[in-house]
Amino acid sequence: MISILKPGKDPAVTSSYQPINLLETTGKLFEKILLARILHIVSKCGLMRDEQFGFRPRHSTSLQLARLVERISRNFGEKRLASAVFLNVAKVFDTVWIDGLLYKLTLLNFPSYVVHTISSYIRSWMFEASFQMATSSCSGLRAAVAQGRLISPVLFSLYVNDMPSPSHHVELALYTDDTAIIATSHKLTLLASYLESYCKDLQQWLSEWRIAINVSNSTAITFARAGWCFIQH
Repeated sequence: MISILKPGKDPAVTSSYQPINLLETTGKLFEKILLARILHIVSKCGLMRDEQFGFRPRHSTSLQLARLVERISRNFGEKRLASAVFLNVAKVFDTVWIDGLLYKLTLLNFPSYVVHTISSYIRSWMFEASFQMATSSCSGLRAAVAQGRLISPVLFSLYVNDMPSPSHHVELALYTDDTAIIATSHKLTLLASYLESYCKDLQQWLSEWRIAINVSNSTAITFARAGWCFIQH
């Protein structure tokens, strides 16, 4: 694992660095085979929720953004207001609960041999950190998925696949660790009520599955009719 300083961040603070995992060729080949098997099962059985556009065939960031723009534009045409809360998960791949992930894969009816393979693989991960001229001793990972691994984004998407379903007035737009919660109504007070109600259910779910939100990278926006102006909270 090597650490790369994020642009504009304080080099004296450990959180200013992005950890990048370097995997040997044999490991990359194995992960490609395992990833293909996981994606085949997900596609064949329709396991991924419709709102999730991350790392899925025929889905992309652009398509998810187009979906959001279309929904907001339709609200303007119907003289409705739209508010959205954009959430970003803190340390997305570093804090996934291993037992929770394996439990959810079992609930999704993944073949037992695939669950056992994933369990054996991620529990055996070892790493050493390299910074400048220094290298640490080798240690085991306490998180289920590591930044930079081929299978990590898909495993995380499956881990959050049972996120609470919204009510009639609220929609979700997901891209791996990025979550947009969109509410629509003719009244601004109702928008706040809808979002507050869903976020309350979401907070309980996040706490149960040990997922933290990066508050500094999260925001709330109310879209207004006047062009594409918006009010940011």
